Amino acid sequence: MYLLRKGNNYLFQFAPLARITGLVHTVMARNGGASAPPFNGSNVSSGVGDAPEAVTANRNRLQKMTGGIHIYTRQNHGTTIRAIRRDVLATKETIQTLPHEADALITDVPGVRLLIQTADCQAVMLADPEARVAANVHCGWRGNVADIIGRTVACMATEFDCRPERMVAAIGPSLGPCCAEFVNYEQEIPRSLWPFRVGRHHFDLWAISRHQLHRTGIARENIHAAGICTRCNPHLFFSYRKARQTGRFAALIGWDETCKGQAS
Repeated sequence: MYLLRKGNNYLFQFAPLARITGLVHTVMARNGGASAPPFNGSNVSSGVGDAPEAVTANRNRLQKMTGGIHIYTRQNHGTTIRAIRRDVLATKETIQTLPHEADALITDVPGVRLLIQTADCQAVMLADPEARVAANVHCGWRGNVADIIGRTVACMATEFDCRPERMVAAIGPSLGPCCAEFVNYEQEIPRSLWPFRVGRHHFDLWAISRHQLHRTGIARENIHAAGICTRCNPHLFFSYRKARQTGRFAALIGWDETCKGQAS
């Protein structure tokens, strides 16, 4: 993952995703922005107690930097997956929030950007360059337990004719094995994931996601991770484990308006 600068904001990108013609993606760091402490910076979540006008300003800034129609959703650590097709776009507003909860979004509509908001959870971005389909997954440890990653790849295959062997995946900045401590893991984490335990109480959630991605058929060489722990880098990213009352940073992915895919 490498750093871009746009004004007072830091935007990060994954080189393997950036090489895909027509694909737009970015991870926005918390610096800059209109939010006051404890949400100081570029908080894009309207559900954490931040001033609505600050959230709107931050979302508008991101939209101006990356273009397109930005689609937000209400995340709840569940397994609901929503396909964003043309008929879902009720208006032509450049920033929209879906009226339904979801933790994974999929689209083949050019010009649409799928937004995931995180502060320790993973944003797992997926792209099938041939089918011109993109997905963004909100995956915390509960998402790993429920395998929302595998569910999303399966939905991409059945609903959009994607093939895992063509896909590229990227795991955004999130809680690293250094800080993913679960003192009650015997009650919270199924035994099937215990091989990913590091030390006594810590888990490598990045490795779990890599495993779940590869299990769907995505080649290991097409699975990439930022390798940046949010709790260890609160100057760059919001972290719930570092500061319970905090904001959420954005990860987005979608296709350029000029792309010709299977949009319906």
